[in-house]
Amino acid sequence: MAYPDFNLLITLDVLLQEGSVARAAKRLQLSPSAMSRALARLRAVTGDPLLVRAGRGLVATPRALELRGRISPLVEEAGAVLRPVEVLDPARLRRTFSLRCHEGFVQNFGAPLMARLSAQAPAVRLHFLSKPAKESGPLRDGSADMEVGVVGGSTGPEIKTQALFRDRFVGVARAGHPLVAREVTPQRYAAARHILVSRRASGGGPIDEALGGLGLRRQIATIVSGFSIAVALAAESDLVASVPARHTLRQREGLVSFALPLDLPELAVSLLWHPRLDADPAHRWLRALVREVCLAEAKKAGPLDPAEGEAAL
Repeated sequence: MAYPDFNLLITLDVLLQEGSVARAAKRLQLSPSAMSRALARLRAVTGDPLLVRAGRGLVATPRALELRGRISPLVEEAGAVLRPVEVLDPARLRRTFSLRCHEGFVQNFGAPLMARLSAQAPAVRLHFLSKPAKESGPLRDGSADMEVGVVGGSTGPEIKTQALFRDRFVGVARAGHPLVAREVTPQRYAAARHILVSRRASGGGPIDEALGGLGLRRQIATIVSGFSIAVALAAESDLVASVPARHTLRQREGLVSFALPLDLPELAVSLLWHPRLDADPAHRWLRALVREVCLAEAKKAGPLDPAEGEAAL
């Protein structure tokens, strides 16, 4: 039985990641002509052009897009089979990991996470990356090693996930705000002037959908890009913010937090990573450490009580 040249899998993986013959050649330390010949062989084997010219660049065909999520795990698994068994010693590990997350995660989990890292692996550096969008590109291209967030429609189908903790939206206002002087009903909540946290210029989301189901619409006074900014603005104004309880626990100290008078689902906050790093011992160790820290911090906060801004496990 004649087997195909499995080295072509590595070539295809790099080509699909880079989207450029020149960049793929440089990464694999090949000449551009050698890489072009390899692409020609891949086209012959798969029966598909894979990458086609669009202007001055190359774009992937539908077949190439289909293969992109399958090739990297195959290459990583093959590499893991041929690597010797590694016994990880965190104390001797020297490596920089990048964790993509919102500022609220850093503010509430960053310090305890760094304390454990310093104790267990003093030579490990953690680079917290901002998260302006939910798309999975940074995990796919390797610019982020892992990510903390809510799994949604923009999460790539190949992305691995592990639940960290649950969260839910609570309202927050300054002490003495008229809204919290008596029962917060859907009608009174909608009538208040609100701070919307959104990357877009318009509203939407579960809160507005729930209000819409009751025939209500909240009054948006301003739009900000992050939950911490919303809490800070609510503290110094008559505006009301609606934010995830766990991600703003410390920021809401001294303010009045209240349960939203709406039937909203809890948020499942997860750790996300690309399959190519799934078997990496150091990555697995750090994933376990992040989860341990999240569980420990959630237990400290106790059961979710919106009036006190605590979080659920």
